[in-house]
Amino acid sequence: MPRNATPVGERPVRIDSSPASPVTEIDRLCRLLARAPLFNGLACEDIVRFARGVREVRVARGEILFHRGDPCHGFHLILDGQIKLAFTSAEGNEKVVDILYAGRSFGEAVMFMEKPYVVMAQALTDATLLHIGKQIFFEEMSGDPLFCRKIIAGLAQRLHLLMADVESYSLRSGRDRVVGYLLREEERDGDGVAEGSVSLRLPTSKGTIASRLNLTQEHFSRILSELTSAGLIQVEGRTIHIPDIGRLRRSLG
Repeated sequence: MPRNATPVGERPVRIDSSPASPVTEIDRLCRLLARAPLFNGLACEDIVRFARGVREVRVARGEILFHRGDPCHGFHLILDGQIKLAFTSAEGNEKVVDILYAGRSFGEAVMFMEKPYVVMAQALTDATLLHIGKQIFFEEMSGDPLFCRKIIAGLAQRLHLLMADVESYSLRSGRDRVVGYLLREEERDGDGVAEGSVSLRLPTSKGTIASRLNLTQEHFSRILSELTSAGLIQVEGRTIHIPDIGRLRRSLG
């Protein structure tokens, strides 16, 4: 998609005021926006105030939502699919910053700084998102101190996770990063703490995951081979079989 172009799948989300379905559409909007951590705990009547600043965006796999340097007019909430945030160099090299899933939001920090995007965002799968415009967001913030505190808490949590990433890259071995990633993926897909034999499917390519873990693809593949030789995992394409997940947990340094 060209820089600053309007996404093909973008359309306004409107509250239907016809007698037949106003409640249904309002409830739908509340359910969608309530998936964002920033809106958790807000009553439906509070969430609905954001309706006039919301657009629904549909993107195909591989499509770019925005490039580094594009202006930021709000933030996104993922309804379904996966989005990659990455730095790209002039030579085309890429460093994946994060891989985001349904329920995650992104772009809030840049929106508050009123700066251009510092990363690019690309769909790893077909995806549907909501875009919440910053002007409406700022207007609602001005009259609700508790909502402002919630936003600050959410951004502070992001900073905490970023510091954990820096610690992992700096102090943990590549092997531990890969094992930790597999354990987190299993927890995200599963229900509670699993025991015994489990299987998980890598959500995207090994190259993208390697970049996210600050590894080369060759190093990532070599670590998977080492874990296989140790009997900790079995690799079948993008499916990882873990014969004993408790043993894999205990293998962390």
